[in-house]
Amino acid sequence: MGALTELCNVLAETKCAPSAEAIAVLRDQCPAPGFSQRTPVQLSGRQFNGILLLARYLSRTSDRDNIPEIFSLVLEFFQGVTSIVKDDSTSSPDNMDLYFEELLKYVVEVTKVCPAVSRNLSKIISGFIEKFILDSLQEGSILAKENPSLTKALFSALAKGCPSLIADDAERIAQRLLEHWIIPVESSLAPFPPPETHNGESPAMYHTPENNVTLHTEPSIDDPYELSAIGSNSFHTPKSTPSKLSPSMTDGSHGTAGLADRVNGLSKGGRKLQASFEAESLDTLERQDLAMQLFVQVLEQARDSDPLSLQLRAASTRHLKDIALLLKIRKRDWTVDGVPLLAKMNLKLQTAQRACVVQQRFLKPDPNTNLSRSYSNGKLPKTIIRDTHSLLMDVADACIVSPWRRLKSCEALVGSLVSVVAQAGALHGSQMFKIILLRFKGLLLAACAQVDVSCTSPLLSSVVKSVCTLIGEGWNLDRTAIESFLLSLAAYVRERLAQEKKDKQMTAVTQLNVISSLADIAVSLKKSDAVDLILPLFIESLEEGDASVPSLVRLKVLNSLARMACLGCNKSYREVAVQLTRGYMSRLLTLESAFSRLAPELTTECEETLPSAFLYISQSLKDPNMRTDYRQRLLILCSDVGLATESKEYRSGQKLLGPLLPAVAEICSDLDPAEEMEPQLLKLLRNLWFYIALFGLAPPIQKVPMSSKSASLSRSQVTMSRSQQTMNGMYAISGPYLLSPDWAAAVIRLTLATPALVVNPMKWLEDEQELNALHNADSRRRVTNEKTSLIMLSAALGGQVDVASMSTITGVKATYLLAVVFLETLRMSRRGGILNDKETTGNRRSALICLFKYLETASPNAAVDQCLTTIVYRAFGAALTWLGEERLFSGDEIEVKQGILTAHACFLIKHATHREESVREMADSLLNQLKNKFPPVLWNKQCLEAMLRLLSEQPPLQSVVDATAVRELSHQRVQEWITYALLYAPSTTQGLIQEYFRQVTASQNVAHSSDIIALLSDIRLDPSASIMGAVPAVTAATAAAAGGDMSRMDVLSVGITSANVKSKYVGEIAGMKRMLGVSMSTLTLNEMQRTLRNGGTENEESLHVELIERFIQQLRQFETDSQRGLSIEKERYRDACLQAAALLLSNTKPTSEVTSKATFQLLRVLCWSPARIFTTEVMETGVFAWTWLFAAAPHFSSLVLAELVDAWLWTVESRRGLFAAGVSNSGPAMQLRPQLFPGQPGPPPAQDPVEAIIAHRLWLGFFLDRLEVIKHSGSDQLLLMMRFMEGSVQTHTHFSSHPGAVGTFFTLLFLGLKTCECLVQSGSPNGSLGVQLLRDRIYRAAFQWFAVEPTWHESKIEGMAAAEAQAVATFTQQLVLDMPETTSQSELQGRPPSRSARLTSSASLRHYSSPSSRPTGNLIMQMEIEHPVWGKIDNDSRANQKQLLCMLCQHESDRLDTWAYPLKVYAVPRLQKMIPERWGNFVKTAWAVDPRIALSLVARFPGSAALKAEVGNLVQNNLKDLTNVPGALPYFVTPKSVEEDSSVLQWLPHWAPCSITNALAFLTPAYKGHHRVMAYVLRVMEFYPPEKVTFFMPQLVQALRYDQGGLVEGYLMVAARRSNLFSHILIWQLQGEEAPADDDIKEDNAVEDSILYEIVPKIKQRIIRSFSPEAHDIFLREFRFFDKVTSISGVLFPLAKEERRAGIRRELEKIEVEGDNIYLPTAPHMLVRSIKMDSGIPLQSAAKVPIMITFNVVEKDGDPDDFKPQACIFKVGDDCRQDVLALQVIALLRDIWRAIGVNLYVFPYGVLPTGYGRGIIEVVPNARSRSQMGEVTDGGLFEIFQQEYGPVGSARFEEARNKFIVSSAGYAVASLLLQPKDRHNGNLLFDNEGRLVHIDFGFILETSPGGNMRFESADFKLSHEMTQLLDPSGVMKSDTWNYFVSLCVKGYLAARLHMDGILNTVNLMIDSGLPCFSRGDPIGNLRKRLHPELSEREAATFMIKTCADAYNKWSTAGYDLIQYLQQGIER
Repeated sequence: MGALTELCNVLAETKCAPSAEAIAVLRDQCPAPGFSQRTPVQLSGRQFNGILLLARYLSRTSDRDNIPEIFSLVLEFFQGVTSIVKDDSTSSPDNMDLYFEELLKYVVEVTKVCPAVSRNLSKIISGFIEKFILDSLQEGSILAKENPSLTKALFSALAKGCPSLIADDAERIAQRLLEHWIIPVESSLAPFPPPETHNGESPAMYHTPENNVTLHTEPSIDDPYELSAIGSNSFHTPKSTPSKLSPSMTDGSHGTAGLADRVNGLSKGGRKLQASFEAESLDTLERQDLAMQLFVQVLEQARDSDPLSLQLRAASTRHLKDIALLLKIRKRDWTVDGVPLLAKMNLKLQTAQRACVVQQRFLKPDPNTNLSRSYSNGKLPKTIIRDTHSLLMDVADACIVSPWRRLKSCEALVGSLVSVVAQAGALHGSQMFKIILLRFKGLLLAACAQVDVSCTSPLLSSVVKSVCTLIGEGWNLDRTAIESFLLSLAAYVRERLAQEKKDKQMTAVTQLNVISSLADIAVSLKKSDAVDLILPLFIESLEEGDASVPSLVRLKVLNSLARMACLGCNKSYREVAVQLTRGYMSRLLTLESAFSRLAPELTTECEETLPSAFLYISQSLKDPNMRTDYRQRLLILCSDVGLATESKEYRSGQKLLGPLLPAVAEICSDLDPAEEMEPQLLKLLRNLWFYIALFGLAPPIQKVPMSSKSASLSRSQVTMSRSQQTMNGMYAISGPYLLSPDWAAAVIRLTLATPALVVNPMKWLEDEQELNALHNADSRRRVTNEKTSLIMLSAALGGQVDVASMSTITGVKATYLLAVVFLETLRMSRRGGILNDKETTGNRRSALICLFKYLETASPNAAVDQCLTTIVYRAFGAALTWLGEERLFSGDEIEVKQGILTAHACFLIKHATHREESVREMADSLLNQLKNKFPPVLWNKQCLEAMLRLLSEQPPLQSVVDATAVRELSHQRVQEWITYALLYAPSTTQGLIQEYFRQVTASQNVAHSSDIIALLSDIRLDPSASIMGAVPAVTAATAAAAGGDMSRMDVLSVGITSANVKSKYVGEIAGMKRMLGVSMSTLTLNEMQRTLRNGGTENEESLHVELIERFIQQLRQFETDSQRGLSIEKERYRDACLQAAALLLSNTKPTSEVTSKATFQLLRVLCWSPARIFTTEVMETGVFAWTWLFAAAPHFSSLVLAELVDAWLWTVESRRGLFAAGVSNSGPAMQLRPQLFPGQPGPPPAQDPVEAIIAHRLWLGFFLDRLEVIKHSGSDQLLLMMRFMEGSVQTHTHFSSHPGAVGTFFTLLFLGLKTCECLVQSGSPNGSLGVQLLRDRIYRAAFQWFAVEPTWHESKIEGMAAAEAQAVATFTQQLVLDMPETTSQSELQGRPPSRSARLTSSASLRHYSSPSSRPTGNLIMQMEIEHPVWGKIDNDSRANQKQLLCMLCQHESDRLDTWAYPLKVYAVPRLQKMIPERWGNFVKTAWAVDPRIALSLVARFPGSAALKAEVGNLVQNNLKDLTNVPGALPYFVTPKSVEEDSSVLQWLPHWAPCSITNALAFLTPAYKGHHRVMAYVLRVMEFYPPEKVTFFMPQLVQALRYDQGGLVEGYLMVAARRSNLFSHILIWQLQGEEAPADDDIKEDNAVEDSILYEIVPKIKQRIIRSFSPEAHDIFLREFRFFDKVTSISGVLFPLAKEERRAGIRRELEKIEVEGDNIYLPTAPHMLVRSIKMDSGIPLQSAAKVPIMITFNVVEKDGDPDDFKPQACIFKVGDDCRQDVLALQVIALLRDIWRAIGVNLYVFPYGVLPTGYGRGIIEVVPNARSRSQMGEVTDGGLFEIFQQEYGPVGSARFEEARNKFIVSSAGYAVASLLLQPKDRHNGNLLFDNEGRLVHIDFGFILETSPGGNMRFESADFKLSHEMTQLLDPSGVMKSDTWNYFVSLCVKGYLAARLHMDGILNTVNLMIDSGLPCFSRGDPIGNLRKRLHPELSEREAATFMIKTCADAYNKWSTAGYDLIQYLQQGIER
């Protein structure tokens, strides 16, 4: 419904016509056209709402042409409403009355917009009304049977707001209503019954005490006052009996006298009316009520309404007369009782109220209505006016004396009646005014005489209000009548004894109400003449009465006097003020004389009435002069009371002074304590506080126990302290407060109005003499008060000043100081010590301004100075305590708290350069307290600016020495301030400094600028040293806030540069505004200059909005370009963003709604734009702009942060950056699919995922900085951060698993833990439960990182690896410190939500049970609780989870630390080895969270056998839950399970495909070709593209050895048909495994029979036969071409060496390239275009003649004309299969390093065996062997590189050296694993860029030349000449050597991650007969060289040692020497 409503609004607001599709959406919600023809028709809630929404749209749309056609659906709905049935769906409207009211409101608007629909609507509506009226009269109504609720609801809605009807329809409906519902057919036409009483007497018209008629107050029926109008559920009843009442009217008072008959019974007419009323049904009464409403509306639209108007008036008159008679009936006369009677009476009263409204239209007609035209000239005859007034007043009188008077409907009727009469009373002349005024007097007295009517009752209030209206309207008409009216009412005040003797109770009630009414009238009239009439009588009544025993009347008069004193009349005010103050003092004397014999009224007068009167006057007086006078009177009164009671009993002073305090506080509320006051007023305030302290009236000021000093009292002091006065004083200091809370509140209010109690600081002696006068000379307490005051003062000071040190202080001075303690402590503890806390604008003022008044002038008494200093510390401590304890969460409250801190800090900063040294020291001390407890003041804009202003705004001091010292101190203080601010919030502080510097520069304050430059030049910005500096993201954000240049991190350069940048953009915006408002084509040159000089056009707001719209469009265009894949120009985007920020800051407080809306839109776009584009550079710009906004416009902070949080959550939902879950963004895992990772390979992502992740990292740094800013305040921004984290960790599966995200991911979690910590510290209203739930989600998200196998990522950004390691380490430290609430676990029990449900913490609270239902004791520890995050888990598991997570995070931190610092060596491992039992607990805990975490534990700790065993047990017990986890295969598909043919293998058909290398492991003999295992392996192979499986073709061919079931052969056949390339490579590999020909068998080498000899030819022939004709043609041309080239070797063998090259050319000329799809077998992506005929070179070999041929090739998917040379060696007589295996491993290493991003180089050139002893070898392009280089150049590699690339240090040399290092490191790792030997210089190639390439892998693994003598003992070759390039130092200390070793370490660590894949690739070749497997344990030794048992740091250490061992090893040099001597290979 909400979305559709929004759609309606959007469609209606659009300027153009909305699309048909949009309208169709709304129409689809409505019933189909023609639905009303079906009877009945059931509509759903959606269809009801659809009609409503359609009407809503039509009422607002500007597309008026289509309204009639669309509105037809609404018309059909009204037409068929009688046949509609509502279904019971939850979407149906609950309240149909409200539904139809809203629908009709829209329909009325539609008729105004499109009058064309009014006629049809009128026809349908009038038809419904007419049908409804007629149908209601029939028994068995059709409407009642079909759908009474809808028809009734519609009719009720029409009665309240009927659309316009055409004249004919309106007249017809009015007639129907009048005939059938308003005046029933059976109505009697008998005249109105004459007045009759039971005893034949005529009752009086007015029931007043004047005519001695005592009103009979009949008790009402049981509880009639609690019920309101009770309606029926249906209009329709089988029968209804109409009332038979006379419509006639009776003129004059005689005709209405019978209405007052209340004596002994009813007249005959009354009994007849009663019987008729009791017989009437509720439906009839309700119909009359609705009909009266509807009739008035319809009558206005009728053509000829005069007869109808007359009938309407007659009907309303009859209803009023009926109700008047019914109200007179006594309870015992009713024959029915209870709820039905109440319901009927309520309806009758409501109908009478409608009738009263009708009568009002005739008495005060509107000339534009039809009612006024019912009489000539629109005026009623005077007789009718008189009768109408009389009737209305009679009805009102009947209501007042009726037992139903307390019904709300009766009270409302009285209000309507008297209001109508009062409003029209003065319109008909003076005579009528007098009559009405006289009637109102009787009515008022009658209301006052009722026992149950008080002055506050609605009934009496209505009468009084109407009297005021009448008098106000007729004030100038007949003043005499008004004065007579008021005087006659005032006479009741003086009537006493006679009436009290007659009816004391009634008289008291009447007098009290009359007094209140008179006061109300005087106050409402606000006329001095009226007050002058009443006031003297009131005062006279007070003076004549017995003042010692006042009555209730006296109290009421006093209250009324107070109300009349505030009307602004100076005379009345003074008379009342004198009377009240004099009366209070007289009562004081009475109390002193007879305190124990007080009458209750006297006590009430002293403690309640007079204080309330004082307070009322204080609150109501507005005139400043009167307030000043009244303040003086009250303060003098307080002094007199205090002096009079000072010598009396202690409690008397409290009881008499305390009640005055609220009035004094109120009248003093407009005083400003910071301003100068008159000495007299200040003395009075001092005296007041003196007595407040003396009488213990102040609330307690201590909340902590006193120190030991105050507790150490002597015995005499203890005895004295036990006196009542001392105990009361102690209560006042430390509580409890036993007096009135109003008094305490008043004292606190007084603190905000009282200045410092220093009347004359220069005359302390005179001040003490004045204090002595506050004691009575004969006071008995004066002597004992001395020590008591000192004791209390010491206690109030917290014992910091003991009694002994105050011996020089007199008693009165001690009391004075005690008053100061109370005043200043209470002032500082209220709202944190702010004077003007109610102000919403402007700066708040610190109450320290009052405190420091005591310090500015020293007292001659040192003890007094010590006390005053202590008072300052204590008071300021009270303010800090309040600020620290206050928990504020709304934006307004936070602003208040920040304003308080700012006010205090700015005040103290200003006074840090005060003239007096003591003041400076105090300010400095307090400022240190403030910033230590509330660090946010450090980066508060106002505080920072105030601190910087100290550099230039120093007041003159007494001497030059003082000035110099203070100046140096100021510089030091400012420097410390900025340094600390940078430590806490570097980005925010930078922004503030930049903004301040920009403002100072703009103001051209050169002197101040130089001071700032001198100060800031000494401050360096070190982000890593900040509080959050341990988080690298903060450092990055700080650099972005500084402008993005980390090389300039001193505050001065950053501030100046950034300030200049901002100033530039501010100036650009100012220029844009000016130029935009100038039309150059229409202005003359002078006008143009004048316009520019004046600042542009007048309409600056419109220019601002226009600029905003332009920038919004520009920024959104950037977003659009980014979404289209277009590049974003960094500088253009940065200019647009910063110009937009400057534009926002140019008008931070927009005045119009349009400007505010536009500002918000631009602010939103500025926050969202970086998130939508989302690159690192764009995010840096965003951080810079946001920091600027926070610094320059703090009031935007919550809004900006809210938008940033929304934008962040949008990146979560749109799966960007850190939240880009999925394989495509997993980095290495994606790139290594499917060889080493399971899953289908896919295209690389369009954008590097790391780019967006780094953008998120930068953003997180900004949020961390903001968290530090807001965490101390507990603001609504902190709740925004909670929302930010809840949205981020809402689910744990949406995070990216890219290894480059590790730092960003754990930074986010660190931010989450810090947010939880801040929420707990701030006392968040979300409670500990919500925070704990958020913490659990953070923990669960952290676990998710460990659900994937660990890997690495080498970033191109310098220092990123170290930053990510630091980020994880920081999170780990926070995790260890993070201590969740221990009670939260039991709080989370109860009914759980779904684990997959996306719940926030606030929503989750609904699912938990209440504390009362929680189990207690050990049951909680034993039971399993269904947790919304963890599921079923117990408390032990929670502890294990925390330990496991800490261990995993520590391990991850160590891994990343090793990667970042590969050469670092730790003496002791940071992560200790664990015992097997510990592994068991961890595995079970991990499994409970996610089985994948347990499986990844093995990958993280591969050397732990206990870990593997535990995981294996869990896997085999939970196979059904793991079918989608390929990593679980090795734990249940084992040689043992295959041997036993275990049932667990039955799960394999359901298992997800694993990687190819994992699948190859199952093809080894250990698995014996088990059919289920083989079927799974082949399913895996078929799952992947054949081109990806081709890489492992040698292994698949070897698997044929064990293919007992032919499944491998079957797969090969299927894959061959799917891919020509696969089939070709397979055939070549098969040919390499064929049996050799006889001439290929060497005489000295016997060939063993192989099982493949029989299999290979068959498979080969099957593949060839399966080729399609096209595939067969390709096969023949490809193989024929390369067979011809290979056969050249046989042709050359018999030729002489010098003839062989020419022979090659001859043979090549015979070969043609057949077709354009011939490719190189070693490089299938290269297509052969031709052969270079002169490229043939015969090579030396012991076998047949190998040749090298160069082809011209092009890339298959590249430019067809881009020919590239590629040489290949065609070997004959040499087995190339071992080279293939070695190069396979090297290729895997290359892929691993490339995926991770390690800068290592290897060149796995292509080698393909094409037959037994034959093969094709790809030649490394542009490369020479080291031996060849030595043949032409003397010297070593170092000299050769200088010759080739230039001198050492040149760019080319260093680049070549770097590439040599990179390639040497790559082959070092590969050599360590493969152990290639025969590494002479002929097998080492160097390309033209300096890279090293190893070739010829004839000796690898366990084999070596010389009969496996293993002379080359180094793990890889690192000869002396190589070390000269790698290590210029020669001692392994150079940077290049360290770089080489670090690359070796990283390459080795990366290889270890995929050791299983490497081992599986080699292991499947073990039975191939290759020489490398001929001896030893090659697989076992290869595993040992990978060292799975070592941790990453230990493995790194092993690699470092390996490099050192290979460094210039003697065996390497020795082998080169042997090769040189034997083979002539250069060394």
